Order: sequence, then structure tokens, then C-alpha cells
Amino acid sequence: MEQDTGDSEDARGPGWATVTTVEAPAWRAALLRDANVPRLPELLRDVFGFDSFRPYQEEVCAAVVRGDDVLLVMPTGAGKSLCYQLPGITRGGTTLVVSPLIALMEDQVEQLQALGLRAERIHSGRARADSRNACRDYLDGNLDFLFIAPERLRVPGFPEMLAKRKPTLIAIDEAHCISQWGHDFRPDYRMLGDRLPLLRPAPVIALTATATPTVQDDIVSELRLVSTFRSIHGFRRTNIAVEVVERKPSERLAVVKNILADAARRPAIVYAPTRKESEETAKELSKRFHAAAYHAGLTSAVRSEAQSLFLRGKIDVIVATTAFGMGIDKANVRTVIHTALPASIEGYYQEIGRAGRDGLASRAILLQSFGDTKTHEFFLERDYPEESLLETIHDAIGPQGTTTDDLVRKTRMPRDLFEKALEKLWVHGGALVDFDDVVRRGASDWRRPYEKQRAHKRTQIDKMQRYAETHACRMLSLVTHFGDQNDPGTPCGSCDVCAEATCVAQEFRAPIQQEIEAAYRIIDALVERNGRAIGQMHRDLGEKSLDRDSFDAVIGALARAGVVRVSQDAFEKEGRSIVFQRVHLRPEMHVTPGDLRIIATPKRKGSRAGRERKSGSRGEREVMELPALTGASLVVDAALRAWRKEEARFRKVPAFRILTDKTLTGIAAAMPRDEASLLRVSGIGPSITERYGKVLLAIVARSA
Repeated sequence: MEQDTGDSEDARGPGWATVTTVEAPAWRAALLRDANVPRLPELLRDVFGFDSFRPYQEEVCAAVVRGDDVLLVMPTGAGKSLCYQLPGITRGGTTLVVSPLIALMEDQVEQLQALGLRAERIHSGRARADSRNACRDYLDGNLDFLFIAPERLRVPGFPEMLAKRKPTLIAIDEAHCISQWGHDFRPDYRMLGDRLPLLRPAPVIALTATATPTVQDDIVSELRLVSTFRSIHGFRRTNIAVEVVERKPSERLAVVKNILADAARRPAIVYAPTRKESEETAKELSKRFHAAAYHAGLTSAVRSEAQSLFLRGKIDVIVATTAFGMGIDKANVRTVIHTALPASIEGYYQEIGRAGRDGLASRAILLQSFGDTKTHEFFLERDYPEESLLETIHDAIGPQGTTTDDLVRKTRMPRDLFEKALEKLWVHGGALVDFDDVVRRGASDWRRPYEKQRAHKRTQIDKMQRYAETHACRMLSLVTHFGDQNDPGTPCGSCDVCAEATCVAQEFRAPIQQEIEAAYRIIDALVERNGRAIGQMHRDLGEKSLDRDSFDAVIGALARAGVVRVSQDAFEKEGRSIVFQRVHLRPEMHVTPGDLRIIATPKRKGSRAGRERKSGSRGEREVMELPALTGASLVVDAALRAWRKEEARFRKVPAFRILTDKTLTGIAAAMPRDEASLLRVSGIGPSITERYGKVLLAIVARSA
């Protein structure tokens, strides 16, 4: 049988479901008899039920079996999980798997147990008795796989327990989380580099679907991988045609309806930027299609029902925020639509990768406009406050230390802004915060790494915007971004740049005379000197007759006609990397007016330079005032704070890492009685509900 597309991000697909559980695994006895001769193809067939490896899997598995540290970067759906599961049973003993998502952990354990493998998990969602039993099974050598959350390694004595019977392989899933340059950095992952030496000499395999070359280097450095075998492959999706279409927000719903009107373009995933928009869009689409909303503000029962109906084909359109995706393995998704610009290329690539896992032709359509960046810039300012605010807190701490309440009074910052700034100061070592909220000054070298990370987050937004505006092949741009080692570097032939005639959302018009004349001037200039920067060429050639947006539109038309090729370049200025585009004339190419098709985009407001200046401004920050508490709410608030203090003491983290003051006050004010009302509190999402929901609701019920 052929392998399905299940991997570390995916739930069980058809391939997993057809594998028969092995009641008395003969392969285990064979391994024990002949442990020095791993037979990967035989184990692949006997344990996992697959007749052959997918591309690159066998060489990765062989490297892990022989004891090499491995960095595996392979897109969603390419079969990463097998690359630690098969070597794990081949090496014998227990494979320790570090995974950040409880739902994903549960799913992986269920998969492995269905195959007759001995797998267990330890995470905050399990009863302590169950976790103790899993520890005993691990120490007794009764497990093939033990899954743990990264924060578990903070628990006193837990790493030492693991070291009593060292694992034979360590797998770090979602490894990009360890890098501050990744799109989903999690400070809990940073401790892994310090904990792993205790568990060596087991080899380590770090797995991720999204890591740029910079992130790849950071993963290797932070995990202290030795003689690392790197496998960076498979990012070109030849069956996905990508379109990027500029449309105002008010026009996008009509475009989505038009795309999905063709039944061949369904099932479909529509990614919306906010919870509110996902619900409104789903409501509108439900008038014509079987559609449902999915976002983090819905209860787990509602989310599970929507996901189940979509996977079973009972609904054919799901409108979701980025909360939807982990654990989704629906092979026949024909279309993925984004109704706004994503925050990063890494996240965008992961989401469009949920289309066409059956290998059949599929399409990814991004509807965007320059104004979408404002949303991301707002979140950047909220989540990564200006360095001066961190500096204010650092100075106010004083040499003897103080409390968080004192610091709020001294700095006069809104509480939510203060907590975010203090958290960043703590993450970067500028402050030491204990579970009693006593704050002391930390290291003095926190500024540079914080500013680098903040600048990197802005760069991610800028790169996504440049991707939307590029005239280069969409798929080749993505492949280049991730540094695929074996990609041929050729245009895809199916995106809106390579194949305008096949577009389903992009609209084109014939060029006007000014645009035709500009096209010939551009060609003449490139004959004189090829590889010119687009901005400089506009200043030299088109400034008087065409504005920059119109000039860019002509460049795009020439690129789609195959006359020119556009590439990205950069230069350093005042310590910053300034990225720009160059245009290259293809040899012996000719153009006629009939070859040119201009994208029919409504005129943008303001000049390009004006928009760029506006995008750089921060604007007014919305100050979130905490609700006033009275009566029973005050009692609940006090009980919540006492619980938070004990939980912080147990986890050895600052109290704000459990829940912020704003969230606690929000719970006390709302007095939630069930999961649905708890999820409506700002700061509460599925992961918090999964970890603390029951105890929070119990505190409210007990104290009210």
C-alpha cells in the first residue's frame, strides 16, 4: 500500500486507519535476536504497513539509526513522523518525544498504540496518577515511545528521572519553536539545550515543517547538535497553483463566493484574520454551501464537531482562523483561500500546504491589500513593546529589587502593557521574576537580543508583503525562502505569474498606450544594462509618465509574458538589510502589445512612498482598563491569585506566565460557569482551557 500524508502536524488519515494492529509483534523478537542489523524496509512493511518509503525518508531514518544527530525540515504532509518512529523502534529502548501540543501528542500516541507499539504521554492535561504510571513504565523499560511537553523538563527531578534510564533516541517536534527567529518562538523550548546533555548519548532528531536557513542554524546551535545530518527537502508543491490577488476587504467575500461556486473547488479551507470575520464569513457562505466556522473562541465541543464534519465530508467549507490546522489531514482539500495577508511566509506556507495532499491539482488564493499590514503592526506593537518601555521598567527595579505592583506605580504604565514589557524583559534576561512577583534586575545585555528579535518580527511582516507584491514565480519564491537543497530552481508554470490564463480569481485587462510605451522603454533599458533595480529604473524611465504602482504593473505584465525575470536582492544600510527587486531580460525574448496583460486592480489610495511612511507609524495605542471588581468578584479574584501563586511556585515561573492580571480580573468580572463563557474572557484560549479550564471554573463556583 502507499503511504498517506500523515505526519507530526496531522491526524490519522486513511493510510493509518487501514493498518492492522499487531497483536503479537514478531518484528520485536526479530529485532532482539538481530539488533545489530536494522532492516528498515522490513520494519516499514511489518510495523507501519507501507511497501515503500516516501522521498528522503529512508536516508533520514538510516542517519538516525546509525546515531547521527539530524535536522529534518520537511513540509506538512511529507511524512516527518516516520523519520523518528521507524528509527526509534529499530534502535530499541525508548524514544523520548518532546512535543508542544497536547492534542497532537494524544493523536500520535493513539496512532502508535493502534500499530501495536507501546506509547505513553505526560502532560498537564493528564491526571497525576496516569503520569506516575507512565513514569514507572518508562523506568521499567515497557515503553517504545514517551511523549512529553517541553515545560515538563522544568519540573524539579523530572529530567533526573529520565536520566536514570536514558532514552535511545530523542525527537524534538516543532523544533522551530526553539528559535527566536522562527515564526512561533516559545521560551520553554530554550531550556532543551541545557537538559539534553543529561539524556545523552542518544542521538537527537529535530523536526519542523517551517524553518528558514537562519532558523535551521539556530536550531542546531541551541540544541547543541553534533555532526548534524541536515535534510531540507520537498518544499515545491507541484500540484498547488498559487494566486495572490489585491482586493479591498469589502470586495473579498464576493470573490470567495465566486471561487467556491464551482463544486470542483471544494472542499475548501478559508482562513480569516479574526474570530469575528470567520463567523461572519461562515454565516454568509452557509447560505450557498455547507460551511462552518472554527476559531479559538469556540468551545472544544463545537470545534471538534466542525472539524469532524469537515473531515467526514459533511461540510465542504470551513472558515477558520490560524487555530485550525494542527491535526488536520484531509487529503482532498481542493482550495485554500486567505482573506487577508498572513503574518509570515512560514505560517502562510504551512496553511496552503493543507491543499492537495492527494496529489491532485489544487489552488491557493491569497486576497490582500497593503492595508492588511496595519493589523500585523498593531499586534507587533502589543506583543513586542518599544525598547524604551523595557528600559523604563529595568531602571525602576532598582538595585535591591521590588514587586510588580510597585513597578506598575513607578512606571505608570497600563497593566496589560506593563505585563507584556516585563515578560519580554524576563525572557531576554533583563529581569529576574519569582513566583511571588518579586522582581530583581537581571543581566545588562538584554537590549541587543530583544531589539534583534523585535526587528525580526517586523521583517517577517515585510517579507510577507514583498511576497504579495513580487513579480517572480510564487512557488519558486517559497522554495527559495526555505532553502530547499534539491530544488531545480525553475518556475512552477502554474501560479498567477507563470500561467495567467488559468487564474480563477485574478483579473486582467489590456494595456493602455502609456503602459505599452513603458514596456518598450524597460526592454531597451535592460538591453543596455541587464539586472537593474526596479525602483531605480522607475526613477530613470517612468517617473513622468507612470506612477510607481503602474510601473510595477508593467513589470508584472512583462514577467507573465516571459520577457523578463524578477529576482530579489539586498544591501546593508546603517546595520539594516534593505531588500529590493531586480529585473532581468530573458535572452532572445520579444514582446507585442497582445502579449501584455495588466492586472485589473483598483487604484490604490496615496502614493507608494506615502503608504510606506504610513505603515511605519505606530499610531495611538489602545489602553485596556481593568474592570472594577466588587462583592463576590473580589473574592473570586483573590482566590484566583492565590491559586496562580501556587501554580507558579510549582512550575517555577513568574506568575504572569501562568495568567496575566488582566485575564484573572476578566475571569473574576465575568464569573464564567462553563467553558463557553470562560472562552469569552480576553486571554483565554483552547490551550489555557485545556490546561486550567476545570480548575478555574471550580474556583469561580467555589468562591462566588
